[in-house]
Amino acid sequence: MNKKKVYAVAAGLNPGIYDNWPEAEKQVKGYAGAKFKGFTDRAEAEAWIQNPQYNHAPAKKNDSSKTVPTVVPPPRDGEINIYTDGGCSNNPGPGGYGAILVFDGKEQEISGGFKLTTNNRMELMACIVALRAVKQKERPITVCSDSSYVVNGINKGWARSWRQRGWIKSDKQPTVNPDLWAELLELVEELDVTFYWVKGHAGHPLNERCDQLAVAALKEKNLPVDKGYLGQ
Repeated sequence: MNKKKVYAVAAGLNPGIYDNWPEAEKQVKGYAGAKFKGFTDRAEAEAWIQNPQYNHAPAKKNDSSKTVPTVVPPPRDGEINIYTDGGCSNNPGPGGYGAILVFDGKEQEISGGFKLTTNNRMELMACIVALRAVKQKERPITVCSDSSYVVNGINKGWARSWRQRGWIKSDKQPTVNPDLWAELLELVEELDVTFYWVKGHAGHPLNERCDQLAVAALKEKNLPVDKGYLGQ
C-alpha cells in the first residue's frame, strides 16, 4: 500500500508542510525562487524544510544537454497544465511514458508502454498522448517536460527545420523518430501550446509522479510493439 505523500515548501508564500498538492501548489505557483519537494515520509519532509540542501532521493539519469532550467510562469486563465516523462530500461528496451493533465481543479493521469523502444521516443510519446487527450482545444496549454531533446526540438525550431528538409538534419543525416516528431508538430500547430523544460527529479511532485507512471508502465506484461521504432 502506497504511503500518503506530503509536500514541503521551503520557499513560497507560506512555507510549511502540506498534505495535498493543490494546497502546496498555491504557495509556489508564480513565486520567484520557490523551493519545494514531495515526500512519502513526514520526518524526511521536516528535515528537508530545515535544510533544503538535504537530499534523500537518488539522482536521475544524466542529461548531456546544456538546456537552462525554465521558470514556468503563473497559469493563464483557463490554462491546461501538462506534465510529462518517459523512460526506457537499457535503452533500447522496454519503455514507458506518463503524463498528467491539470485543469479545472482536476488531474488526469495517462500512461502506457512498449516492449522495445527508446528513452527519447517515450519522452515524445508522453507529450503526444497528453495533447491528444485535450478535449477543449481552444484553451491555452503548457507542457512541462524534463526532456531537453523534446523542448529544444520544439522551442529552438529544430523539428520544423528537419521537416522542411524532408526529415534530414543539418549534418545531412536522417532525423531520428520522424514519425513522432511529425505527429507532435501537427498537434503543436493545431493547439495553443507552450513548452517549458523542468529539471527532472528536482522535487516537483507532478514531474516525479509522471516518472512513477512511466516506470510502472514499462514493467507491465505483454507490452505492444512500437512499430515506429522497429521500422527505422
